[in-house]
Amino acid sequence: MATVKDVARHANVSIATVSRIINNQGTVSPEIRERVLAAIQALDYRPSRVARRLRTNSTFVIGLVISDIQNSFYTSLTRGVEDVASANGYSLLLCNTDEDPQRERKYLEVMHEENVAGIILASATEGGHDTRLIQASIPVVALDRVLTDVSVDTVLVDNIAGARQAVEHLISRGHRRIGAILGERPITSSIERLEGYVQALSHAGLPVDPNLIRRADLRQADDSTRCALELLNLPERPTALFTGNSLITLGTLRAIQAAGLHIPRDIALVAFDDIPWGELLNPPLTAIRQPTYQLGKTAAEMLLARIAEPDRPVTQVRLPVEFIVRASSGA
Repeated sequence: MATVKDVARHANVSIATVSRIINNQGTVSPEIRERVLAAIQALDYRPSRVARRLRTNSTFVIGLVISDIQNSFYTSLTRGVEDVASANGYSLLLCNTDEDPQRERKYLEVMHEENVAGIILASATEGGHDTRLIQASIPVVALDRVLTDVSVDTVLVDNIAGARQAVEHLISRGHRRIGAILGERPITSSIERLEGYVQALSHAGLPVDPNLIRRADLRQADDSTRCALELLNLPERPTALFTGNSLITLGTLRAIQAAGLHIPRDIALVAFDDIPWGELLNPPLTAIRQPTYQLGKTAAEMLLARIAEPDRPVTQVRLPVEFIVRASSGA
């Protein structure tokens, strides 16, 4: 592999001249610049990332910390981040915390040690962060979850409006006992989707029955199955269910099958998250579709803007969701 010394020898110039041209620093005559660039191309010289990091005290790497790599929500979201990063000359470092705050802290420490250019963080918690890792010189954008103890750029979806629309749809189909299975962790998505559920019932003059609400472990579909079976085995079971994310929906489908019930004849179902295979189910799944690719793209664009302009005002962006009506809700 060619070195800067090889390029200098090939172009018959000094190493300092080659360095100035590579880093676009100082004044060099057009003739010499052309000669050096030709030598770089001829020798297929590629500047060392390590050397560039030492010069700039930063890397061209963006860190993406997500809470559950098994959740399909993060698939196209990650692609959105990667596409923007790649188009702007950055590489992506992906870390999965498994909803564990200690693992999240460890990854944030690693990113600081590696001096990444910026971090996109779908945090395992809303609060309790080591603010030294978030309010340091490395820019941070919060994704999908608000950080309550620090002020950073944030991109979310409109969870309340989506959940409210889903439950209002079930009410319009004649359902009055609507169960909800949501995440147990006190994070933005779970909190706001519960709020949307409550708003829809209250607006329709229906009581909010705590017995119809279950909180499941977001990491385990089996726990969602347990929660769904509890609702289905109530003396007066709900006639419809609202599920809070794709893994909860999967566990709920298993419970409905195990209980020998038919969707939507025996139990209607609406999900937050339009899972990739939702339209292939029998019956197809009525769902709130999140703009996952746009979420990732927006977060990456916000991070690059923060890197370019560190003192710009902190912003929060909420992206709209789309309600997809299919047969599982009885439509």
